Amino acid sequence: MRIDKYLWCTRYYKTRNVAANAVKKGHVKINGDVVKASREVYPMDEIRVRKNQIDYQFTVLDIPESRVGAKLVDIYRKDTTPKEVFANDDLLKFAKDHYRKKGTGRPTKKDRRDIDGYLDDSE
Repeated sequence: MRIDKYLWCTRYYKTRNVAANAVKKGHVKINGDVVKASREVYPMDEIRVRKNQIDYQFTVLDIPESRVGAKLVDIYRKDTTPKEVFANDDLLKFAKDHYRKKGTGRPTKKDRRDIDGYLDDSE
């Protein structure tokens, strides 16, 4: 089975087109090699997928006939992603909450003074 179709069948991506674009951009590696969307996937292949700033790692156990339900995904792959990666994701979420929300406009005088105060304190 092609890698883009496999990623779609095992629900890593919502559509096959999105999966193919991720492979084209180099976000998918099989056994450490960057691959094309037409690369065939075989059982026991190690796959790394970079999605939403997280490097997912998994091993192919079997090839599905077609797209499978969410409960059946673990039959076809074994997730080997380290837990530390998800801890780093939590830190990223906290860092993003610190910044201004998109679309709130320019900083006010109070915001600018807070920024200046923060920069003066760090020096």
